Amino acid sequence: MKHEIESQWMGKMQFNALVNDHTIIMDAPERAGGENNGPIPKPFVLTALSGCTGMDVIALLRKQGKQLNDLNIKVSGEISKQQPIEYVAAHIIYEIKGNEEDKQAAFDAITTSQEKICGVSSMLKKIMPVTWQIIFNGVEIYNNQPQAVTTTQLN
Repeated sequence: MKHEIESQWMGKMQFNALVNDHTIIMDAPERAGGENNGPIPKPFVLTALSGCTGMDVIALLRKQGKQLNDLNIKVSGEISKQQPIEYVAAHIIYEIKGNEEDKQAAFDAITTSQEKICGVSSMLKKIMPVTWQIIFNGVEIYNNQPQAVTTTQLN
């Protein structure tokens, strides 16, 4: 089995991709010769990561009869400073609202997604660090992102 997509050039910088009978528009901003009719292509990698892990988490919790009130996933990709411009790290923030007794189940579902079943995360981890944090009902319960080193100058 394999996945296939097709992209058709629509003029200027726009490409329309046909993905499972759905059209996705990619374009460049006007300053780059496009008309800004859609997002640039690279963030779709981050989009795929958020969708893959999000669907894992929901499916795993459903199997346990658990239901969240809200799941918001933010993914940031750190971009290289030189050509080719590529992601060099990704960080996922899972913002969850739900019953306090479901906190451990949500943590376990995210861990399972990130360590065992999310194919997009697995692929990306072969080329760069992918870290994540979990905020449950407004409280951070997990963060494996290395803390940024800050330097304080004393005068």
